[in-house]
Amino acid sequence: MVAKGYITGLFGRSPISPLQEHMYCVYISVKHLALLFEGVNETDQTKVTLAAEALVKGEHEADILKKALRHNLPKGLFMPIDRRDLLDVLLMQDQIANQGKAIARLITGRKMTLPEEMQEIFTEFVAKAISTVRRALDVINELDELLESGFRGREVEHVEGMLQELGEIETEVDRYQNKLKAILFELEDDLRATDVMFTYRLIDGVGRVADNAEKVGSRLQLMLAR
Repeated sequence: MVAKGYITGLFGRSPISPLQEHMYCVYISVKHLALLFEGVNETDQTKVTLAAEALVKGEHEADILKKALRHNLPKGLFMPIDRRDLLDVLLMQDQIANQGKAIARLITGRKMTLPEEMQEIFTEFVAKAISTVRRALDVINELDELLESGFRGREVEHVEGMLQELGEIETEVDRYQNKLKAILFELEDDLRATDVMFTYRLIDGVGRVADNAEKVGSRLQLMLAR
């Protein structure tokens, strides 16, 4: 549980700090997707349950931080980052945690398994999706330096390089996503129609984790361009 005093302390330091703390909370939550799919592949219900509970808890804690930021951010705040931009990034970050929770609920609610032919690639797919969230966190953690530099100079070049890397990782996620769908298409006749449908949904759900992380980067890129 996120303590009230802890939230208050964040706002005493910097309006950027709560955004960074929220993104860190999102990343820690989404990391449990690795354990979740490890449990799915091993048909280990204990691992699945523990990971799903962690994802749900992480989403809840991220939601607390999101609401605290919205409530405590002064409307007249003067800073190089527009208040609306800050809140837009916050919303995109929050969607990552929401997607992690949705994946957990889908797997546990349907007691899903994956065809053996998909398991190894799915593990790599999930790891790449988590990597996009990690890279988005790295970018968000550069906001302090960007503010100090006035969004100019070498720091901007450094962040732009990080954003390019984030985009490249997200592209890799897309390749995995397409490969998994191609494998599933070949297996459709051997699987129940409902299993096929929900597996496609699961693939898209993991893909959206990376999409949302990339959107965080794209939003910051727009801010740099101004």
